[in-house]
Amino acid sequence: MGATLGALTPFSLDALAFFFFKVGSVLFGSGYVLLAFIRSDLVERYGWLTETQLLDAISVGQFTPGPVFTTATFIGYLLAGAQGAVVATVAIFVPAFVFVALSAPFLPKLRNSSSMSAFLDGVNAASLALLALVSFQLAKTSIIDPLTIGIAVSSCLLLVVFRVNSAWLVGAGALLASIR
Repeated sequence: MGATLGALTPFSLDALAFFFFKVGSVLFGSGYVLLAFIRSDLVERYGWLTETQLLDAISVGQFTPGPVFTTATFIGYLLAGAQGAVVATVAIFVPAFVFVALSAPFLPKLRNSSSMSAFLDGVNAASLALLALVSFQLAKTSIIDPLTIGIAVSSCLLLVVFRVNSAWLVGAGALLASIR
């Protein structure tokens, strides 16, 4: 366990906690925006994870029950075992609890504000752009041969046309890829 070899930034539990606290403080809406932060910081900037480890973490986050934030738990475990898993999990969830407690009295006024509504629309658009970019970058890493192209295309069709539960698609993709 521990940080990946050749890390650009030294790994510590404090640094892990700060990273996930920071990410938990700025995430809005879907937890999938988390993937953009992880890729840009933990893979490219800090060098704590490889692209393959990131893809594994995303797969675990998709396949396990609960929010996509379980990806943070898995990454913490990859980097520092059980202690890292606890640190990452607590650090990413604490900001949400604090912000909810602090903002609850103001929510009715914020909902009726046209300027706040426009701000939130802009945040949503930026979040979607981040998701599209990260999806493209991850696709370049994971869709590498005819089998993975077939799995990706089939999964998209099954998800969009037949609304198959994504957990079944992840499981089937893993099974198909493992028997090649």
